[in-house]
Amino acid sequence: MQSVVGEFLAEAEIELLIPKELSGKRLDVALATLCPDYSRARLQQWIKAGEVTINREVVLQPRSPVVAGMIIALIPKDEVQGEWLPEPMDLDIYYEDEDLLVINKPVGLVVHPAAGHWQGTLLNGLLHHCPSLIHIPRAGIVHRLDKETSGLLMVAKRLSAHASLVDQLQQRSVLREYQAVVHGALISGGVVDAPIGRHAVDRKKMAVISGGREAVTHYRIEQRYAAFTQLRVRLETGRTHQIRVHMAHIHHPLVGDPLYGGRQRYPPASSAALLAALDHYSHQALHAGLLGIIHPQTGESLSWRCDPPADFQTLVAVLQAEAAVA
Repeated sequence: MQSVVGEFLAEAEIELLIPKELSGKRLDVALATLCPDYSRARLQQWIKAGEVTINREVVLQPRSPVVAGMIIALIPKDEVQGEWLPEPMDLDIYYEDEDLLVINKPVGLVVHPAAGHWQGTLLNGLLHHCPSLIHIPRAGIVHRLDKETSGLLMVAKRLSAHASLVDQLQQRSVLREYQAVVHGALISGGVVDAPIGRHAVDRKKMAVISGGREAVTHYRIEQRYAAFTQLRVRLETGRTHQIRVHMAHIHHPLVGDPLYGGRQRYPPASSAALLAALDHYSHQALHAGLLGIIHPQTGESLSWRCDPPADFQTLVAVLQAEAAVA
């Protein structure tokens, strides 16, 4: 099987006449309105690469204003990125149609190829399941879950669906709810509104830093235990490691998260069952159990739920048993 190496697949040139209602708008804004199949970010890339002309003159600035009557020419190019091998993989598909896929990602599966993980990723499995995804940015993956986080993840199968889902994420209209177990007994739910950026010393970590990107996490208490709390967490933004960073920031790191929580913690007088459950829990206790979107084609409101993996359920069961006898 041959790999797919980075290249550009050109389509036919598109010519567009700027209407009166778009006069005075930025070039990228006007193009996004006239070419809804492509995301604004992608259109900006093509402008900066010299792939867009106004009245046959190349324009390199996305913010350049347009005037009614101008003729915009664009040659869309499907960029095939990286070197990706389709690989057979058992995918837990919760939903699929011509526009999108919803996958329940297991713990331990890397979503996108990167240094050290060029094969065996979800993207490789998606390309085997649906080879046409090679022509969609990042094979249709519009958001990610960490390797050790399980749960629902959406994939766009068409360019128009990709643009719609990216826009919904940017508009913060996508419903993403997680189940989590954290250390410590929280008194009430709340909101963490703290900017996130790359850690100043450890470049593998993210951190709450001044000047970081806006990050907002909402959490509600599902169940309190003696030394732990089970939470329902909703993302308003989607920064790297956001829930893990924010929970550690408020001094309630996720169970099983050595990167942000340090060594495993054992409450005083823990039972043998609890010690065993904590010892065998080798990843952060975080599961993306609820996903809700507006269907890119039909406009229908859709949502999906999936149960957390067995080890998460075992951990919760042990905590509940401990609370019952306390």
